[in-house]
Amino acid sequence: MMRPDAGAVQVREARDDEREVVRALTLAAYAEYASVMTPTAWAGLDAAVRAALDSDAPAERLVAEHDGRVVGSVMLFAPSTDAYGGLTAGAPWPELRLLAVAPEARGLGVGATLLEECVRRARRAGATVLGLHSSRSMRTAIGMYTRRGFVRDPAHDFTPEGAELVEAYRLALDGEPHR
Repeated sequence: MMRPDAGAVQVREARDDEREVVRALTLAAYAEYASVMTPTAWAGLDAAVRAALDSDAPAERLVAEHDGRVVGSVMLFAPSTDAYGGLTAGAPWPELRLLAVAPEARGLGVGATLLEECVRRARRAGATVLGLHSSRSMRTAIGMYTRRGFVRDPAHDFTPEGAELVEAYRLALDGEPHR
């Protein structure tokens, strides 16, 4: 007999001993961009991802499990936290970063489940906006974000040296548009 939650994606806080699992999963998830981006842009993204994974910056580190295996992860930064290593000013709202889904787990709703948990946690913390950054090469992710209601916020875009424009998006959590 199947458990009622068998096959469901569950989100929880990452344990300290899972950092290497999260690192390997995130690097595997982002590896597809090596063939999509220019070599310079890819080198910038790869370095930024590795730096964020190695950072001890204060953030909620969440993982998604499916059938007892970690298949996704995301970082949720508190408002005004430097989530991008000095490349942009900290936004006055929570920021999600490095949402990653293991390639073999795509299509299971892992990304959407992690996103919804970030929305839930931001609301619980009293935030009225949730932000994130992405780039045009990340078409699937941008599609998921815009379907969820995220809108472009060009005032918070930035361009790391040699890299693609990093586009800002935000989601109003209180039902009202924010500028």
